[in-house]
Amino acid sequence: MGRVFNEMDNQIFNKLAPELSGNTMSNAGHNYPFILRPISHKIAEDGVDFRNRMEKLDAEEMEYLFQMAMEGKEDIRSLEEDDVDTFLELVEEKLSTEKLKELKAKLGMA
Repeated sequence: MGRVFNEMDNQIFNKLAPELSGNTMSNAGHNYPFILRPISHKIAEDGVDFRNRMEKLDAEEMEYLFQMAMEGKEDIRSLEEDDVDTFLELVEEKLSTEKLKELKAKLGMA
């Protein structure tokens, strides 16, 4: 089941996958339920490509994704293993070590 992306979702998705020109629909014809999962599994060529894409995000966008993850609205654990690590590292780099600890605790990774 997909979700309708809001303005911030679209801003982030378009920054991470500009080649899709704003298309947030899967090949099956439904809206993606998450921002990061299709980037991790379908769009990024590998872990390096995922990291390069994620590094384009500013602190506000990372904060938004962090909050979505904390609310269970962004499924971090379903990303490719290297991409989970990248997301966690960027939470620490762009936000704080404390937020990294909060997220790891929420995800049961403490």
